[in-house]
Formats: sequence, C-alpha cells, structure tokens
Amino acid sequence: MPDRLYYTNSDEANQMIASDPLALLVGFVLDQQITVQHAFTGPLVMKERLGAFDADTLANADLEPVFREKPAIHRYPGSMARRVHDLAVHIRDNYDGDAARVWTEATDSSQLRENLSALPGFGEMKIKSVGAVLSKRFGLAVADDLVPPHPTLGDVDSPQALLDYQAAKRIHKAEWTKARAAS
Repeated sequence: MPDRLYYTNSDEANQMIASDPLALLVGFVLDQQITVQHAFTGPLVMKERLGAFDADTLANADLEPVFREKPAIHRYPGSMARRVHDLAVHIRDNYDGDAARVWTEATDSSQLRENLSALPGFGEMKIKSVGAVLSKRFGLAVADDLVPPHPTLGDVDSPQALLDYQAAKRIHKAEWTKARAAS
C-alpha cells in the first residue's frame, strides 16, 4: 500500500487518500468539472470542517453548508454534497462503514466492477480509473482487468506524473472531441 498518492498539492491530503479508502472514493466522486488536485483535497477539507471523516459522519451531516463554505469544496456544492452523502450512506449501510470492503470482498474483477458500479456517482470511466489505481498503486490483482489502455490516475506515481497525466488527458480529450465532431 502506498503511503501517499500524488493527486494534490497537499502532502496531508495525499496521505489521507492513500490511507483512507473512503477518502479515495470521495475524491473520485468529486473528480468532475474541477481539477484532480481540488477534487482529491476535498476529503481533507471535509475532515477539517466536520472534525471527523467517516461514513457515519458524512451520512448524518448536512453536507451542503460544508461544501459551500469558502473556499467551496466543489464548483457544484449542492449536487456534490448530495452525491457524497449518498456514497457515505451506501458505504455505511452496505459495508458497515468500511469502504475498503468495496474491493477487499471482491473475489474477481466482475464482482469488483459490480461493487464499484453500485456506488453513487460511479459510471464506467470512474470504475476504470478506480480499478487502475487499485491495480497499479495498491497491487490489487482483482482490479487488473478493469485497467483501461489509456492513461489514468493509476499511472500517477509522482507530482510530475500528475502533470504529465493531465497534459495527456487534455490531448486525448481534444482528439476525441475532434473525431466526434468529424463523424
């Protein structure tokens, strides 16, 4: 298990998302319409504002004011607060608050895919990205079949690798958009 993931500019946030499975999942929920760095700093900010960070705390808290407090955790604080709340409720109710069970109880990649797809806010792209992180950064063999052929956060193993990933992602997205417009 890595002691940190290099997804933010905060060493404390990087350590938290590597050591707390719920923080990692919440970071993935938030990773849309904002930078990777901002998304994965979100769990630490929530912990600082709430005084605790666990499924029960997140499921029972009114998260919208926590998300709206300046600086805002996400550019869409209302919808993202609901999504994080829904994720926390799911983890609390289905995994007794232990987010790691999403992958530790999966006996194969099909079950892992099923577990991840049941999480609120997790579509195919997030499933592949989480799978890549679990496979490449945490060495989880049942996640190997979820790793896509294109670069993902699973490839990020340093601050420079994050910058390289973001540059490659912009190029990939531009090419995809151009190909889509041409068809």
